[in-house]
Amino acid sequence: MEKYLDLRNKLDFNGIEAAANVIKSGGLVLFPTETVYGLGANGLDENAVKNIFIAKGRKQDNPLILHVSSYEMVEKIATDISDIERQLMEAFWPGPFTIVLNKKEIVPSSVTGGLDTVGVRMPSNKIAHELIHLSDTPIAAPSANISGKPSGTNLQDIFGELADKVDFIIDGGECKVGVESTVVRVINNIPVILRPGGITPEMIQEVIGVVEVDKHILGKVEEGEKVMSPGMKYRHYAPNSKCILVYSEDNLKLVDKIKKITSEYKNPLVISSTENKNLYNISNVIDMGSKNNLSEIAQNIFTILRKVDSYNPDIVVIEGVPNEGIGLAIMNRLIRACEYNLQIV
Repeated sequence: MEKYLDLRNKLDFNGIEAAANVIKSGGLVLFPTETVYGLGANGLDENAVKNIFIAKGRKQDNPLILHVSSYEMVEKIATDISDIERQLMEAFWPGPFTIVLNKKEIVPSSVTGGLDTVGVRMPSNKIAHELIHLSDTPIAAPSANISGKPSGTNLQDIFGELADKVDFIIDGGECKVGVESTVVRVINNIPVILRPGGITPEMIQEVIGVVEVDKHILGKVEEGEKVMSPGMKYRHYAPNSKCILVYSEDNLKLVDKIKKITSEYKNPLVISSTENKNLYNISNVIDMGSKNNLSEIAQNIFTILRKVDSYNPDIVVIEGVPNEGIGLAIMNRLIRACEYNLQIV
């Protein structure tokens, strides 16, 4: 591909200007952030934004996030910003944190799924930050993947899906966080987490003193319900294979339950913690990382979900993790990958 920029081993920002020119001219750019790869376009250009939905096969009522590089950009697109919202931005920006704000007219309804709010994020990834700065416009960028499939945390995982649908690709190597940003809406002066991510409920509580978690994070969105955050409504992060998520606070019960489930199938696959991977008497086990290092699991999870179908399993059983810290984000992604097929023992 001609318009490919390799920044895996060096931060040479000269080439980013060419990518920024693509954004300015209404094109699509595949680029890294600290969370996952993004599929970006000029967030204030209605036609450019529509091309994101076409490239991903994404439903129009699934809102996008606008990525900014400065507070001046925030003022351009959002209004009536409260003191608590400013506190949250100052605490967690730049970083894997999206805040849902009241939008100004300049933001196209195609970005917001018809809502009068818009999700805004300032990435800490230097490539993403520079791309937004040089483009001189907020960049609308959902995760770079075909809708419903696991997000991309490295270019290899998504290149085949999207290379022929974009105008420029920046390769920045592996993403550090591995799950999409935390999305928060302040309601009645209380930060409500609409989508969990690298900024955890505990971290928000430390700053504001209070935090709530939306009921849809581990539960279904009913037909006809409007959502304020991407990733809440539709089948998401899912392999083609049927998946079951199993969780127990008791590790022996967890392993026993998974053994029982897999014994009923000819070609089962288990996605296991490092500690348990040798306890399953089957040939197909993928190590997702240590249960003592949930950040490692978060970084690995999307790449692992993309590998699943290559085993051609008749069932996939995934070990759950505690709903604490970044564990809440991991469980949110896994429960959607399993289409809410969760068994707690």
